[in-house]
Amino acid sequence: MPAYKAPLRDIQFVLTELLQLENLPQQIPDFVEATPDLVAAVLEEAAKFCENELQPLNHEGDEEGCHYDKGVVTTPKGFRQAYTKFIEGGWTSLPCDPAYGGQGLPKLVNFAVEEMICSANLSFGMYPGLSNGNYNAIHAHGSDEQKALYLPKLVDGSWTGTMCLTEPQCGTDLGLCKTRAEANADGSYKLYGTKIFISAGEHDLAENIIHLVLARLPDAPSGIRGISLFICPKFLPDKDGKPGARNPVVCGSIEKKMGIKASSTCVMNFDGAQGWLVGRPHKGMSAMFTMMNTARLAVGMQGLGIAEAAYQGAVTYARDRLQMRALTGAKFPDKPADPIIVHPDVRRMLLTIRSLNEGCRALAYWVGRELDVSIHHPDPEKRQEADDFVALLTPVVKSFLTDHGFNAANLGVQIYGGHGYIREWGMEQLVRDARITQIYEGTNGIQALDLVGRKLPTGTGRLARRFFHPVSEYIETASENPEMAEFVLPLAKAFAKLQQATAWLAQAGLSNPNEAGAAATDYQRLFALVALAYMWCRMVEIALAKKNEDSDGFYAAKVMTARFYFARLLPESNSLFTTLMAGSDSLMAMPAEAF
Repeated sequence: MPAYKAPLRDIQFVLTELLQLENLPQQIPDFVEATPDLVAAVLEEAAKFCENELQPLNHEGDEEGCHYDKGVVTTPKGFRQAYTKFIEGGWTSLPCDPAYGGQGLPKLVNFAVEEMICSANLSFGMYPGLSNGNYNAIHAHGSDEQKALYLPKLVDGSWTGTMCLTEPQCGTDLGLCKTRAEANADGSYKLYGTKIFISAGEHDLAENIIHLVLARLPDAPSGIRGISLFICPKFLPDKDGKPGARNPVVCGSIEKKMGIKASSTCVMNFDGAQGWLVGRPHKGMSAMFTMMNTARLAVGMQGLGIAEAAYQGAVTYARDRLQMRALTGAKFPDKPADPIIVHPDVRRMLLTIRSLNEGCRALAYWVGRELDVSIHHPDPEKRQEADDFVALLTPVVKSFLTDHGFNAANLGVQIYGGHGYIREWGMEQLVRDARITQIYEGTNGIQALDLVGRKLPTGTGRLARRFFHPVSEYIETASENPEMAEFVLPLAKAFAKLQQATAWLAQAGLSNPNEAGAAATDYQRLFALVALAYMWCRMVEIALAKKNEDSDGFYAAKVMTARFYFARLLPESNSLFTTLMAGSDSLMAMPAEAF
């Protein structure tokens, strides 16, 4: 199994040098205690926990999986003990409101911790990850009584949370939801229905599980406008707020999955289970979107975490595996063959993973910083601007980072060769674990439609301008620096294509929605490649300015990695532009019966 070492040097570079984390408390008084020294200490401890406690459980957890017996789910050996250490370390409370026992650290810092957890053990990360989204929804939409009862327990990790949306007949189209809610005399409700694919729906890690459930009231209008959200605990809290009587919500089975086998994926049956309305009747989707958007960004971090693990494993193997001689002559004549890292094609694969890892980390953390601004900045105008930016980039982060995670794991297998196909080496597990990230919390195709169909048109392009304007201004300013010409010029050309594609979509999509649908996936990837090019330009500027204080070669490596990205990966923007501009005719012409 490949060893994992948290990439703290690069994480700190992005946080402190690129995003200037030390300036965040000046903008947001809530973060006055989030000093660079404190953040560095938190990240170092998180790295130790992930490396020493979580990563050693990853392979064995995959081999053993979860166990199901008459409604009871048991996690693999070691998971319960690791979770106890996890909550004792305060890791569930990092970004949470101090009013409910949280540490009040920036979500940006939590993004970095999430990345490390997902690299070390994605299955384990599913349990606290779902709880964090559950916490966010109740914090944003719950009543004062609901917050007081549930949030402290979710914050300290003694209770965990879920998100119960999907049913056998509905996934993406939640308007088909059939789970129903019937009012009780005491103001609560009885819930009836079945939910499937419920991550962490049942397990042995925590003393209670708090389900957030979408259901319909008897007078609900059809479609998504008639869905309400309910809190439904596994154990009903007693008068002291402790787990009391068992609620009739039961795990009917767990799924046998391709990957993330140590994460319980449950069929949950609600047979008159008692629940409480969150927010207003028939307005459940707005509340649930709070949780879903949190989850989508978290899934993006899963993709990055997998990609980093794949890179580290592949680099180690490429340095050790001896095969053939370098094309230009032996590089290690004292050995029977050269390590495969000397071969151009192996380097192509490694640099593809690395350049996208570092670009994706910068982009995702940027979104994390703006997420903090959107919630905590004292100026409402600044909050709105940041919220617009986060809304625009959320589908891009979710889709591109998860696509990259899966592709990186596949490249890792290829670098390992035959050993990559063998379970004991651990690389094939990353492929299996990564694949689901492209599907759950809204497939990447749905993310593309969200970007093109919802985000771009909002406010006649208001959201898009939150990204387009800073990039345009940057290109104009950076063009004056001769050292940056080799990077800024290709960024400018790719950005021009993105602008042209955006304008075309705005026109063509109005006259024929199929045009937008046909172009959506290509457009989303084009958007991501341009966004990464922008982040790479900013990182190169910093690296060039530090070239005379580069004792460990970190900044020189940044520039070399950037050159690879601009020479080898950004040119894909040309083909994406051509493809999306080809229109929908070739896609839609064939009759369904001809397939």
